[in-house]
Amino acid sequence: MRIAVIGAGSWGTAMACACGRTTETTLWARRPDLADRIMMTGSNPDYLPGVPIPDTVTATTSLAKALADAEVVVMAVPSHGFRDVLEQAAPHLPAGQPILSLTKGIERDTLLRMTEVIHEVVSGADPDRVGVLTGPNLAMEVAQGQPTAAVVAVRDLDTAARLQRLLMGPTFRVYTNPDVVGCESAGALKNVMAIAAGMAHGLGYGDNSMAALVTRALAELTRLGVAMGGNPLTFAGLAGMGDLIATCFSEKSRNRRVGVELGKGRPLAEIVGEMKMVAEGVKTTAAVLALADRYGIEMPIATMVGAVINDGRLPAELVEGLMMREAKAELHGIG
Repeated sequence: MRIAVIGAGSWGTAMACACGRTTETTLWARRPDLADRIMMTGSNPDYLPGVPIPDTVTATTSLAKALADAEVVVMAVPSHGFRDVLEQAAPHLPAGQPILSLTKGIERDTLLRMTEVIHEVVSGADPDRVGVLTGPNLAMEVAQGQPTAAVVAVRDLDTAARLQRLLMGPTFRVYTNPDVVGCESAGALKNVMAIAAGMAHGLGYGDNSMAALVTRALAELTRLGVAMGGNPLTFAGLAGMGDLIATCFSEKSRNRRVGVELGKGRPLAEIVGEMKMVAEGVKTTAAVLALADRYGIEMPIATMVGAVINDGRLPAELVEGLMMREAKAELHGIG
């Protein structure tokens, strides 16, 4: 078996390392200089410095070469470039081939999830064999072999089991779930909430504030995810609560880092300009709010993040309005 991982950022490289432990893997990089350095040094110095890449992993800038004879395709391209790369890859994708997205974002102009983009772009894609891998998976920790778990969401049970066997290892436990919509929407929505959690930290708030914020953030993303067609139980699992906890509390989280600096009063352009890697929540916030409007879902925390990112408001200005909203019942955690 051969696997093609499309996208040589931190998460794509970490997944190529995981796959490469047992399977011949090709890692596609957009930049020739990065592909050359990966091949020469056996590591990805730009995105996962110090982490050895197995000899079974070959880096290339040719999509045709990366996809030739690949039995599984893993897409690890950020949401804003996902469609463009996929359009270039589509002529090289056999009909019905399993395609797994690692991207946790929403396409801004169309409000499509990445699996929906795949269905739209790849004419021969089998809807039952297109899915996502998601969960509390910080790339560096996965690459270092720290124990964690993930969920692969694919509707076809045989394909899900095959991908589970392929990806599972001694330190990477993989579960299956047929709820592609729920798992995928949870992964995208939590990035916006992580920015809010970072803002709270940047403002100097303590553990009570953080616990309350993250709990209500889970309620918000669950409400919208269920309205989009997800199973409520999915949001209590690895794709929902698990990923939300990791992203909101880890100092390795890019979205949280953006929020921390915003909470300190720094301008967004300056923060983003210093980052090598994409913080998906910055680009996803407007799409999430548009989806909330489409489905008639109230999302006060996401709205606060949008006011800071899109309107230039200061986080400290918005806290009182968030706290003094109309009193409500909790309604089993998702009210």
